[in-house]
Amino acid sequence: MSQLKIYNTLARDKQDFVPIVPGQVGMYVCGMTIYDYCHIGHARMMMAFDVVYRWLTASGYQVNYVRNITDIEDKIIRRAVDNGESIYSLTSRFERYMDEDTRALGILPPTLVPHATKYVPQMLGIIELLEQKGLAYRADDGDVNYAVRNFPGYGKLSGKSLDDLRAGERVDVNTGKRDALDFVLWKASKDDEPAEVKWPSKWGSGRPGWHIECSAMSCATLGEHFDIHGGGADLQFPHHENEIAQSEGAFGQPMVNYWLHNGHVRVDNEKMSKSLGNFFTIRDVLARYDAEVLRFFILKAHYRSPLNYSDAHLDDAKLGLTRLYTALDGIEADLAAPDWSSPHGVRFADAMNDDFNTPIAIAVLFDMVSELNKTRSSALAGQLRALADVIGLLGRSAQQFLQGDASADDDHIAALIAARSAAKKAKNFSESDRIRADLLATGVILEDKPDGTTNWRRA
Repeated sequence: MSQLKIYNTLARDKQDFVPIVPGQVGMYVCGMTIYDYCHIGHARMMMAFDVVYRWLTASGYQVNYVRNITDIEDKIIRRAVDNGESIYSLTSRFERYMDEDTRALGILPPTLVPHATKYVPQMLGIIELLEQKGLAYRADDGDVNYAVRNFPGYGKLSGKSLDDLRAGERVDVNTGKRDALDFVLWKASKDDEPAEVKWPSKWGSGRPGWHIECSAMSCATLGEHFDIHGGGADLQFPHHENEIAQSEGAFGQPMVNYWLHNGHVRVDNEKMSKSLGNFFTIRDVLARYDAEVLRFFILKAHYRSPLNYSDAHLDDAKLGLTRLYTALDGIEADLAAPDWSSPHGVRFADAMNDDFNTPIAIAVLFDMVSELNKTRSSALAGQLRALADVIGLLGRSAQQFLQGDASADDDHIAALIAARSAAKKAKNFSESDRIRADLLATGVILEDKPDGTTNWRRA
């Protein structure tokens, strides 16, 4: 195979990938803040690093892939309080929904999924190190803040100078800070906050800031220096910049060798926003489109490029995926290991080794389809499946995709009806109504019977 090259945001260039330990890769990706359903922007991020994980594994690396869960944060606290439920009840429910969405999209589970609330002692340890080195201070309001101007390398990931940042308006003004650029490491407890978000510390009762969570979890699971850190482009600043300041400030060595960032999602060329009415959860999309169609749509774009979501683009993706499955229809082909020495295998590997270039890799699959339509070769069909499987495509039989798996669909409907029944028994009527509305959006009409059972029919 050719040499793997990765676009490193820190270097602003493609670089040969050389792991710290030969044959092993440590990769940390910023995961979900779990208080609501995942949207298509989340799907794009998780898909991007699913492909990275799959290709590194296919290339022979032993990958320790860590994708965290943020289960303590301001929005989580507000939502739980508004709902009248515990933090754990809220976050565990939406983590379950996230797992359902990722399974549907064929996103492999990471090696490890650390939860922020389980790593508070490690966060406190890093904050204490930062305080000892003059990089953290306790403010008059009780918060512990990071002294940005005391860290010489601040801005190296984003390319932002301290003077430019100071002149900007993205920085919160807080009278407890010595400098407007400083960010919070430890938030002092407030009287109206739930007891479950209050941890003891040498600085008093409080909870961690968002940025310190990832520094602690990545260090605890991968070490003070590891290979790859990933996340959405929106996290490059300030979150990832602040992680570097915390980790390198505390441990005195480089944190990460390669920083990877996936591109934004736009909807009909506009920024996705609830206020614009163009905000789509993964579940919104899967109510109308096959999950593999959504996966194929996302992979057709390079992970670093902007992704423009629209029904027309999803319809186009469905046609493309249908063409792949149609070529396989009627050919007996077992899933074999990819033949990396074949011309198609070489081109596919070259594409993936060029910063995980899935659009070019998919173009190779379509070239194989053109040949397969002429030869109807079982061996070629097997290689088509094998290469597609590397990026999580063509995992079903052609008949399952082309005709639809009705029994699986019926099982899914039955599971949703059971979940609705449980919600009604728990007097969670908003959830019950949501499930009914979701089913109706997919053309399924529910009929509640006097005996408590529910029948359904298609519209």
